[in-house]
Amino acid sequence: MENIKVKWYKTEIDKETLKELKQRSNVHGFTQSFLQLAIGSGTAYFSFYAWYNLHWGIFALALFVHSAYMGFLSVVAACHELSHGTAFKSKGLNNFFYYIFSFISWSNPVLFKASHSHHHRYTLLGQHDQEAVLPGEFRVRDFLKSFILSPPFWWQPLSRHWKHSLGQLTSEWDKNIFPDSRPKKRRQLANWARFIIYGHLVLMVISILFGYWILIPIILFPAYGGWFAHLFGAAQHLGMQSGVPDFRRNSRTMILNPVGAFLYWQMNYHTEHHMFPAVPFYNLRKLHKLLHEDGAPEPNHGLWDAWKEIRMIQKKQRETPGVAFDAFSRGKEPAFVPQNDREY
Repeated sequence: MENIKVKWYKTEIDKETLKELKQRSNVHGFTQSFLQLAIGSGTAYFSFYAWYNLHWGIFALALFVHSAYMGFLSVVAACHELSHGTAFKSKGLNNFFYYIFSFISWSNPVLFKASHSHHHRYTLLGQHDQEAVLPGEFRVRDFLKSFILSPPFWWQPLSRHWKHSLGQLTSEWDKNIFPDSRPKKRRQLANWARFIIYGHLVLMVISILFGYWILIPIILFPAYGGWFAHLFGAAQHLGMQSGVPDFRRNSRTMILNPVGAFLYWQMNYHTEHHMFPAVPFYNLRKLHKLLHEDGAPEPNHGLWDAWKEIRMIQKKQRETPGVAFDAFSRGKEPAFVPQNDREY
């Protein structure tokens, strides 16, 4: 795939302010990572305790809450931000937690980092970005399915891990981000796939041998209940414009309550994150104010508001294929523009 140079729109920020916004902090990074792992350990322990000591209904509810929470440890939130290397001032700490979260969530850190790098460089620009493709469709039945089986753990992604472990590339997108000219990266991809598969298999066997097989669905394979995190992640670009070099038009910013913003690693400031990916997640709120002063579109106020908008957009797109929502009309009479299918 040919590399292209894209002239993205960027809000003008003076050098000193931008330098301050880019400052990284081990304290902020560690606090977020430690708290997220601690909460996940707590929900896992309560599920384990409920299995042996409480009514099965309480165990089912505990497991449901635990699995919904675990979705935020994946590429939806934790791995997403850590892949940028901005959460910590220390590169070593950043990589350590990136690999920990990746292993827990069955995410290949080599694959996601390569794919996500392209996604940021060519956000929704046709064939150059296959991580997010518009127009997308999120149906009620997809949402209901995610209550039972978490989308990141369907059979297809597991099959992809297996094929990668054998050194096989499974799609044209894989071949684009791991070309023949990068044999070292291909080996790293395969090695991490093997580590994820065999590492979990070993832990599963140990759990069974010690009589704690219930740890498999609780910790080692929480492949269910991904609905909550999926609602956050899918809202990043769904319904927005593609083929335009303007993150204000192709990415969605949502103002969330402190709990939601914490779980989501502040990725609700998604326009800001794309425009200045070197700014750590804990400084995105400050960056949001600067973009707002520059005339950025009104953000969605809450997850529910974002999904009402998405449903409205999808209804319009079914009625009039080939249109996209104009983010600058948010808060006013909704406006739609022709979807830009320009090939870069």
